[in-house]
Order: sequence, then C-alpha cells, then structure tokens
Amino acid sequence: MRTLEINKNDAGQRLDKFLQKRFKTLPKSLMYKYIRKKCIKVNGKKCEIQTMLNEGDVLTFYIKDEFFENAQPKTYEFMKAPAKFDIVYEDKNIILIDKKPGIIVHQDKSYHFDSLVARVQHYLYDKGEYNPEEDKSFSPALVNRIDRNTGGIVIAAKNAESLRILNQKMKTRELEKFYLCLLYGKPKKDNDILKGYITKNEAKNKVSVFKKEVEGSKEIRTKYKILDFNGKYSLAEIELLTGRTHQIRAHMASIGHPLVGDTKYSNKKAPDGFKYQALYSYKIKFNFTEAAGNLEYLNGKEFEVKRVWFAKNNHISL
Repeated sequence: MRTLEINKNDAGQRLDKFLQKRFKTLPKSLMYKYIRKKCIKVNGKKCEIQTMLNEGDVLTFYIKDEFFENAQPKTYEFMKAPAKFDIVYEDKNIILIDKKPGIIVHQDKSYHFDSLVARVQHYLYDKGEYNPEEDKSFSPALVNRIDRNTGGIVIAAKNAESLRILNQKMKTRELEKFYLCLLYGKPKKDNDILKGYITKNEAKNKVSVFKKEVEGSKEIRTKYKILDFNGKYSLAEIELLTGRTHQIRAHMASIGHPLVGDTKYSNKKAPDGFKYQALYSYKIKFNFTEAAGNLEYLNGKEFEVKRVWFAKNNHISL
C-alpha cells in the first residue's frame, strides 16, 4: 500500500486526469480497473473516475510498485536549460518575462534543450518554488506564446489555479496586449483599425490577407497608431483586436508597409543589424470584466518593457 496527499496544484481536477499525469506508464484500461476494484481510494473510500480532488485529500493505492517507481524521472530535462531571463514583474502566482528574439517558448523541431518554459521551470526549481516530486500533475507553464523571432512579454503561471484563470482571461480577451513595430514608410492615416480576412498555408507556415471573405478565411482586426516617423521608417503601436498567426506582419504588409527586417512578408533589404523583424510585445494590461479569483489584485494594472531594441521612449532609435 502507498499513499499520496493532494497539494494545491494537484487539486481541482478529476481523479482520472490526475492519475494519467502522475502515472505515465499506467495503462488507462488498468487505471479504470484499479478504480473499479477499489485498488485506488480517496480518503479511504471508494471513488469514481470523475471524483474531483481537493487539497488535502489522501489517495490510497494497492497497485504494482513499478508504476510508482516509473512515475517520476530520475533527472529533469529542464535543468539543461539556463535559469536566465529578464523579469518585468514577479509575485507568488505569476512571472512576466521579457522574452528576447531568438528564444523558443516551447519545444519545436529545432529544440535541443533550451526553451523559455524550461528556463522558467529551472528558475523556480532553484528558488524552491517548484518541485516535480511534490507537484505530481502540474508544471509551471506559459499562458501566451510569442514567435521565436519576436520579443516581448510572456506570462508564466507558477500554480495551477493561476494558469486556469489566465487561460480563461486570454480566451475572453481580458488581457490587452500592445506591440511596437517598425514599418517601411508611413501609412496614410496616423490612426486606424484595419479589417480583413486571413488564411494560413500550414505547409509554408505563411498567411495571406484578403479584403473580402474567402473560403476558409477568418476575420482579422488590427488597430495601429503611428508614434514616430523619421522620413523612412514609422514606429507604430499595434493592438490586436483579433489574435491570428502572423497577423501584424501580414496585415501591415498588405497595406504596403511591411515590418522592417521581416523576410517572410517583405522583399525589402533590412538595415544592418536587423537579425529579426522589428516587432515587440512591449505592454500588457490586465482588464478583468469577470471575477479573477486569486489574481484579482492584478486588475487594472499595466506592465511595460522599457527597453525595446529598435525604439526608445516611443521614438525610433536607428
């Protein structure tokens, strides 16, 4: 017999979901059998697949030791990544990270050992705020994504409750994100809301923008404001009213003002020193319209990256 106590991060989920995360080598069919045969109990009582787990619940197991022995890795992959990144803001629930261009947020085909989420997990492990041996079914996770070649604010959740709340706030667009970008030329209007439709070519990882709806397209709305113009380039603040892949890059290119350094949506040669497209998610506002649980204290707060590599004090830094 073995026991496990449910901690804060493991609470609030169904028993079967917890077991699948905790015991990765336990076949699902055998897990259901164990529950049915009362080989797994919650607080000493028979339980069901859909039993919701609460903090402090004690699970009792009469199962093979091999599933316990193989449930946790002996070493952690995230330890290979450096525990280094720039922090915009941190508290007990979240970290706002200033991700630099060139860093991937999650594993992809080019992944070796370094990613932003691995750095976060390593950082919190070193601080004693994350222990995979105790957090059986939760790992610190990222709430939003930013392309490898784009920089800006990425939100990391330190606990399961914060992750659930922020994922929901992202869906309901209660997190307002603002970008800075450098454009070739200057649009006719200093302020505008661009509207259109977008399709994606998955094979080429490239999107196309249309003025009218076409088959398979999705509506896009992009709000921009010109902050500075030096006769050749414009510095623009962008607010995404919809969030689609490559929306800013493709939408601005579609009106004849692509981003400087963007080799996918522009054939213009970038100035020396432009290794990446000039795009940065530099500001975020927490604008909750519904209850936010343990994150209510963030409502109305605004956070900003002060140093963007192509801009300074809302002026072009070229």
